[in-house]
Amino acid sequence: MMPGRISNWLRGEGEASLDQLRAARDAAEAANEAKTRFLANVAHEIRSPLNAIYGYAQLIERGEGRDALAAARVIRRSAEHLAHLVEGLLDIAQVEGGAMTLTREAIRFPEFLDQLVAMLDLQAQAKGLALVLERPERLPEFVHADPKRLRQVLINLLANAIKFTDAGSVTLKVDYRNELATFTVIDTGIGIAPEDAERIFAPFERVGGPAAERPGVGLGLAITQALVHIMGGEIRLDSTPGQGSRFTVRLMLSQPLSPPSEPAPEAGAVTGYVGRERWVLLVDDDAEHLAVVRGLLEPLGFQVSTASDADTALALAAQSQPDLVLCDVALGDDNGWEVAAQLRRRHGAALRIVMLSGEAPLAQGPDHDSFIMKPFAFDTLLDCVADQLGIEWVRASGEPRAATPEARAAPRLPLVIAPVAAAHCAEIERLVRIGHVRAIETEIDALAALAPEAGPLAERMRAALDSFDLKALAGLAKAVRTIGA
Repeated sequence: MMPGRISNWLRGEGEASLDQLRAARDAAEAANEAKTRFLANVAHEIRSPLNAIYGYAQLIERGEGRDALAAARVIRRSAEHLAHLVEGLLDIAQVEGGAMTLTREAIRFPEFLDQLVAMLDLQAQAKGLALVLERPERLPEFVHADPKRLRQVLINLLANAIKFTDAGSVTLKVDYRNELATFTVIDTGIGIAPEDAERIFAPFERVGGPAAERPGVGLGLAITQALVHIMGGEIRLDSTPGQGSRFTVRLMLSQPLSPPSEPAPEAGAVTGYVGRERWVLLVDDDAEHLAVVRGLLEPLGFQVSTASDADTALALAAQSQPDLVLCDVALGDDNGWEVAAQLRRRHGAALRIVMLSGEAPLAQGPDHDSFIMKPFAFDTLLDCVADQLGIEWVRASGEPRAATPEARAAPRLPLVIAPVAAAHCAEIERLVRIGHVRAIETEIDALAALAPEAGPLAERMRAALDSFDLKALAGLAKAVRTIGA
């Protein structure tokens, strides 16, 4: 090669390398800007429900909430919104890490679709939209699917359609042929520009124009596309700006060879358990968490001790010999795993240990018997407790017991103070009905001041109030009032 040609070749290679570096730099800057916008959107999405929780909690604490039950519902819905947001972030992390797994269950297909539309109907009505389900008369009664992930895909698409539609309708059209299910979500909304059609499926991206003014963090469609691909399906978008959008999802949903057995009918609420009294030790550095779990377990008849650090937990375990320990992983300066290891060495396998944490463990170990992720539903915790202790629940629709947890607490009061205690409890029942939290606290304090024997009852009432279990609080007050009258 001649020197001039070599020089030109090197110059061309250098320019190509510079172009590649510039492209890589531009891509990195664009990704960084997208994540910055995403974090700003997440902060906004977090602040709104947090403000509702914080505001209503202050009103209840100050005794200014007129409708305590309505306030509790707002707090619960806001907490669920935050939990869903966190789950979305975890979903993206699982998808990017290749760690997401699917289940395969037989679901009632028509009933699944009806419930799905019913969940979003009020949201559509609030915007004056018609939410329509179009499906053939003959659908298979059962199909195999991961119900959680399939529901997540369809809810994401329907909720998006409702959010970006101001007038008209949102339709879920379903077709099923040769085990291929086709779901089409059609809206009469603002539509999506052709240049944004690919970007909307990218994590952390949000399109411009009118769509940018709607709330959201830009994760829904990215998660939706990832889930569809993981389930072996495909998703397609057809949209015209100003006229609406059409998302089409195709999935193979096979039919079971024979109808699955009918599930057992849903049981009533847990009110207690059969057998001897069980002792539970709660270990957590979060006082609110301790109060909530204590408020759940004590009314069911458990004897509950609490500790906020490792030394106290080990000392209480040695003193009370609990049947079960519920231990948080993060204990401030202490380590929950180390606490579990010491408890196992000192008390052996007879002591059941359940770990609680907001992060999944890397591996299960011999020092604990089960693990529950936070936040958890009460039913999940109760199922775990029953499994670890081998106990049978008594439910509201089951056989009556000789004495409820509330009634077992009441006879401990000396007869000399029973009438006065009954008067305080009658007032507590009245205050529960109107949701006057501050006045309830005053009455409980007055009850505790009657005699040392009233202390355990007052503590149960405080635990129920702290967890906002007004039904349990009213049950305790009624039991005492009935006996003292």
